[in-house]
Amino acid sequence: MTLLVGFSFTAFWFYGHPLISEEPGVAVDKIVAVAPSYKSYNRLIHEKSPYLLQHAHNPIHWYAWGEEAFAAARKEHKPIFLSIGYSTCHWCHVLERESFENQQVADLLNSGYISIKVDREEHPDVDQFYMNVVQAMTGGGGWPMTVVMTPDLIPFFGGTYFPREQLINILQVLHAAWQDQPQKIASIGENIRNFIEVADNISTGTIALDENILKNFYVKSAKSFDPRHGGFGKSPKFPPSIKLRVLLRIAHRTGNKEALAMVESTLEHMARGGIYDHLGGGFHRYSTDQIWLVPHFEKMLYDQVALSRIYLEAFQVTQNKMFESVARGTLDYVLRDMTGPDGGFYSAEDADSEGEEGVFYVWTDAEVKQILTPEEYRRIKEIYGVSPEGNFGALSQPANILHLQKGFSWQIKSSPVVKAIHQKLLSAREKRPHPFKDDKIITAWNGLMLDSMAKAYQVLGDKKYLVAAQKTARFIKKNLYPDEKLARRFRAGEAKHAATLDDYAYLIQGLISLYEADFDERWIHWARKLQKNQNELFADIAGGGFFFSEKNGNFLPARNKEFNDNARPNSNAVSALNLLRLYNFTFEQAYLDRAKKILVASGDLMGLAPNAFSQMLIALDFYLDRSKEIAVIGPEKSPRENAILKMLHARFIPNKTLAYSPGDAKTSLPILADKVTAAGKTTVYVCENNICKFPTGELAKVRKLVDDNKRYILN
Repeated sequence: MTLLVGFSFTAFWFYGHPLISEEPGVAVDKIVAVAPSYKSYNRLIHEKSPYLLQHAHNPIHWYAWGEEAFAAARKEHKPIFLSIGYSTCHWCHVLERESFENQQVADLLNSGYISIKVDREEHPDVDQFYMNVVQAMTGGGGWPMTVVMTPDLIPFFGGTYFPREQLINILQVLHAAWQDQPQKIASIGENIRNFIEVADNISTGTIALDENILKNFYVKSAKSFDPRHGGFGKSPKFPPSIKLRVLLRIAHRTGNKEALAMVESTLEHMARGGIYDHLGGGFHRYSTDQIWLVPHFEKMLYDQVALSRIYLEAFQVTQNKMFESVARGTLDYVLRDMTGPDGGFYSAEDADSEGEEGVFYVWTDAEVKQILTPEEYRRIKEIYGVSPEGNFGALSQPANILHLQKGFSWQIKSSPVVKAIHQKLLSAREKRPHPFKDDKIITAWNGLMLDSMAKAYQVLGDKKYLVAAQKTARFIKKNLYPDEKLARRFRAGEAKHAATLDDYAYLIQGLISLYEADFDERWIHWARKLQKNQNELFADIAGGGFFFSEKNGNFLPARNKEFNDNARPNSNAVSALNLLRLYNFTFEQAYLDRAKKILVASGDLMGLAPNAFSQMLIALDFYLDRSKEIAVIGPEKSPRENAILKMLHARFIPNKTLAYSPGDAKTSLPILADKVTAAGKTTVYVCENNICKFPTGELAKVRKLVDDNKRYILN
C-alpha cells in the first residue's frame, strides 16, 4: 500500500467520527466496569522490547502483537485496541502515566477490548500500515498511535495521543457502537478496505526518468529555503539530511552555487544551534523553533547516521573543517554512548530524565557559575550565550541551551579555555541522572550506521571508524542472521521478529560501503546473497519495487510499498541504489533491470512531489549519470597505491563503484576480471558501463578522469 501525496479520505477524528458524538456532554451507554484481580505485571513482562517492558506493570491486560491476541479477539468477539509507540517517545510516556496506569481506563479496556501494545521499532511494517490508514483518516499522524479495529485487523477508528477523559469517552462510545451499531462499523471497515485497494493503484511510467525531475526538485527546494536560518520552511524544523545530499549532487554535477549555498548555510546553522550537543556530540531529534535553538532532546541512532553522512559529504566538497568536526563529534558520540561491547549500535536516548524533558542537557546560570572559574564563566557567556534569564523556559527555573553565538567561529572550540570549559561541564553533566537508553539493536539501523562508519573511514582516514564498521558487520552476522535468515532485533541474547525490507536494504548498503573501505570480498558476497533473499521475499513482480513485509507476513491485511522518505531513507530507493552498485561490480543485467523497475514505479511520484522522494532522487542521479567503475590493481600497500586510494576515498565522487585487488591476485568480482598491473606498478582503470579509459598509475591523471562529472545545466 502506497499512500499517495494529496490523497484525501473522510476524516474519522474524535469529534466528527461517525461513531462519536460532536457534543461531549451527550449521554451514551457506559461499559459496566468489572474490576478484575490484577497481578503486579501483565503478559508484556515476557517481552524483550524496552517499550513493551515499560508497560509490563500497567493494570491493562496487554498482549504483544501476534496470533494469541487475534485469537482472543475472535473468540470473545471484542474489538482490538491497538497502541503503537516507542521507548523514547515523550507523549508515549505522558499517555502511559495519564491513562494506562489509570484504573478506570484499565477497566474499560479489560472489559470491552483486547489490548495490543506494539513497539513500532520492532514492527515497522505494522506501524507503517496503520499509520498510512490513520493519516488517511485524520490528515495527520504521530506517536503514540491509537487504533481501534475489528478482530480481522481492519481499523474503524484512529488517532494519536488523547487526554485521559477524551480517551475514556472514546472507549465508552466505541464499545457501545460495537454492540449496538455493527452495520455502521462494518461500513467504516468497508471504506477502509476500499482505501487500501485504491492506494495500491498508483500510476507509473507517464513521467520520463530524466534530469527534469532533479531540476523540479531544485526549484521547489529553492522556494522553500530559509535564507536567514537555513533549512526549509518554518518551525518545527527537522534536519533535511537527505534533501541536502541531493542538493550537493546537483551542485557537484552542475556547478550551481546556490544549491551548494543552501547546503552550507543549513549545516552551519544546525551545528551552531542547540539541536547539536556541543558538549557530548550528536544531534537531537528536531528543532521546535525556526532558528535551530530549542530542540526536542531525544537522540535517535538513525539521525546520527543521516547527519554524519551529509556533514562528511559536505566536507569532501568544501573542505570546511567545521563539517569535519561535526561529523567526528557525532560519530564519536555514537562510539562512546550508543555502542554495545560486541559492536552492535543501540537505538536511542530519551529526551526525558528526572521526569522532565531536556533537564540532562541544559544549564542554569548558577550551575555554570559554580562549576567554572570567573574567567571561564565570562567566556561561556560570550561564546555560548549563557545568561540568568536563559533561553529554555520549559523547566521550573530558567535554563540555558548552549549554542554558538554570532561573531564566534567554530575554531574557538579548539582554544584551551573552551576545551577546559567543555571538559568541566561534561564531567558535571555525566554525574546527573541520564536519560533512558533503548539498548535494543535493530538490523536496519545498524546497517545504516555501518554505512556511515565505513564512509567516515574513507573520508577521514581514521581507522577506529573502520574497526567499528567491521565489528558491527560481524555482530550482525553472528547474532541477527540465524539459519541464514535475517532477524529484525537483538536484545538480551535474543534475536526476534522477521526482518523487513529496510533491514535487508540498509544492511546491503552498509556491506557494499564496507567493501569499498577495506576491500574484503566477503562483504560483497554476503551483500549479493542478501539481495537474492530480498528479491525472493519482498519483490513485487507485477508492479516493480519491493513490498515492505514478507508475503503473508505479520498478519497484516495488505502489504505496504514505500517510495517516499520519512525519518529514514525509503527502503525501495536504497534498494535501487544497491542494485545499481551491485550491477557495477558484477555487470549482471538482472540487477540493472530490477533497479530500473523501481525507478519507473516511483517516477510519477518523483515527478509530482520530488521533495518527498529525496533518497529516490539520489538513486535516479546515479542511474542518469555515467557512473564510474574504478578498479585499482597494485602491489599491496605501495606508497603510490595508498596515495591513489586516499584520493579516491577523500574526493566527492558520489556515483562511483570502487574495487581493489592487490597485484594480480585471484578475484571473483567481474569488475576486477582481466585487469592487471602495468609494469608491476599500481594501475587504475576508470570505466563507464564496462568501457574503460586507458589505464594509468599517475595520480593527476586518475584525478582528472574521476572529476569528469558535469552532465546538465539548471535553468
